[in-house]
Amino acid sequence: MGECRFDRNWRMRQKLFDWPGTILRMSVADNVDDAVASAKKVSLGVLTAMVVGSIVGAGVFVLPRRFGTETGVLGALIAWTIAGTGMLMLALVFRFLAVRKPDLDAGIFAYAKAGFGNYVGFNAAFGYWASACAGTVSYWVLIMSTLGAVFPSLGRGETVLAIALSSVGVWTFHLLVMRGVKEAATINRVVTIAKMVPIAVFIVVALVMFDSGTFTANFWGGAEHSVHAVFEQAKGTMLITVFVFLGIEGASVYSRYARKRSDVGRATVLGFVSVLAVFSLVTLVSYGALPQAELATAAPPSMATVFVSLVGPWGAVFIKVGVIISVLGAYLAWTLMASEVMYVPATTGDMPRFLTKVNARGTPVSALFMVTGYVQALLIVLLFVSEALDFVLDLTAALAVIPYLLAAAYTVKLTVTGETYGDGGSRRTDMLIAFLAVAYTTFLVYAAGPKHLLLSCLLYAPAAGLYVVARREHNARIFTAAEGLLFAVIALGAVLAVVLLSTGRMSL
Repeated sequence: MGECRFDRNWRMRQKLFDWPGTILRMSVADNVDDAVASAKKVSLGVLTAMVVGSIVGAGVFVLPRRFGTETGVLGALIAWTIAGTGMLMLALVFRFLAVRKPDLDAGIFAYAKAGFGNYVGFNAAFGYWASACAGTVSYWVLIMSTLGAVFPSLGRGETVLAIALSSVGVWTFHLLVMRGVKEAATINRVVTIAKMVPIAVFIVVALVMFDSGTFTANFWGGAEHSVHAVFEQAKGTMLITVFVFLGIEGASVYSRYARKRSDVGRATVLGFVSVLAVFSLVTLVSYGALPQAELATAAPPSMATVFVSLVGPWGAVFIKVGVIISVLGAYLAWTLMASEVMYVPATTGDMPRFLTKVNARGTPVSALFMVTGYVQALLIVLLFVSEALDFVLDLTAALAVIPYLLAAAYTVKLTVTGETYGDGGSRRTDMLIAFLAVAYTTFLVYAAGPKHLLLSCLLYAPAAGLYVVARREHNARIFTAAEGLLFAVIALGAVLAVVLLSTGRMSL
């Protein structure tokens, strides 16, 4: 894969996708040298800020309600400790892979393919793509639920009118991307300011007006004061912590901007710690503003509800304007990225050839149509879901967990076998980090629960048709014996999901 060459439009696409928040390492082959040569080198502080900007997204605005629904202060502290440790291990894993396997530059799916074969790599690519698409759906739900305070007919983003307006927005952005987006860098700067200023003001005001009595009353999060109860509460928050940290694997993208190579690792850690502090503070200060019961019933974006309780009605407008600007900009970035997630594997033969089609402006049109079509289908599904925002947030996180687990497992494989350690480097620390990352992502699969695993199978099973087409185009064997068994397990899970949904024993 390291030898593949993209067409002459790649340079244009590389500029479009050079966003904080882009999750692929998208510089390929000869273009890497050109990009590094032309990139403006930045200091450690600026590099750290870029990492922070790549992670902080729309999810932070819904943290108060999601945590208030599941747990109290103690459970939140445990949850952020688990998530912080685990995500740091994942960040270090991706940094390790970027250094040890620089030839695997076609995206996160390349690690799964190199470690565990073609079909596993395909599923990692498809799962990551499906996760990215579901993430874009969450943005429309958040926009509509935010506007729902002014226009009640929009509800919480799941009404017929909300879905119709969201669909108009989806296809409007589709047309914009088809025409090319030359203003990407400017849009990104506006989006970054729009999301960071309200968050910073919220934290400062909430700290100044912090009510220790309310905070203490929210400490246990329930009537049962036991280790088991608090652990179960914390487990219920794991998917939202994954969602807000999506993009952590993209920190290595910024290595080419570093003034000093040693700054890359420092920026990754400093950026991560900063983001963890932001997420933790947004969660914890909310417990010092409102009782847990009120946090649990707050309308999205719940940060606005908390801020209103502190400063009055103008607080809702302040937060919601920032949310809408931030979400619209992020939607554009995620749409571009999701198209590339499908396009890049097609250039390496892991997806059908028709997905490599680009228009005169360099946009991967076939991949973009797949993104838009899938997003539209998910929007329609929301008509049958009780809590639309929670559904898409959890689905996004659950689909991302498997590619994360596979990348961590590949790192374990490299450290155990000693591959790439011919330079005499010590494996002990790398091995410990890799095992901790695997333990964390395995726990995430457990925390997601059987429902999300079965729903994932419902997406993975029919997607195998794309894999079959791609293999036939290259006259390659479709499944090995192990891959055939894996497909059978996925298909069985999909059938079980259909049965449970149709009988009402499982709901969306």
